[in-house]
Amino acid sequence: MAFTSAEIVWLKGLLEELDADIELPAIVFSDSKAALQIAANPVFHERTKQIKIDCHFIREKIQAGLIKTEYVQSSEQLADVLTKALEIQQHNNLICKLGLKNIFQPPT
Repeated sequence: MAFTSAEIVWLKGLLEELDADIELPAIVFSDSKAALQIAANPVFHERTKQIKIDCHFIREKIQAGLIKTEYVQSSEQLADVLTKALEIQQHNNLICKLGLKNIFQPPT
């Protein structure tokens, strides 16, 4: 989530230099409830010591109104089609949601 937030900061700067209109906050979808809770909750526990810097960075961007985090079910996470081996039905479902089409499939 920290890497995505950093990319959003970079893209915002680029679009501002190009005088493009930007709609903020950018929505960051995550299928990890734990990551969302850690990003939203300022209380740190012993188990989260190693990720304090990332959490502070993300929380800072949330408070600045640059990003907004939302939960998405793992079966609906569009990024999974690019990063995980999925069953064919789930793969096809996510591909359709991305608006991609198989150009080699014969017309029906």
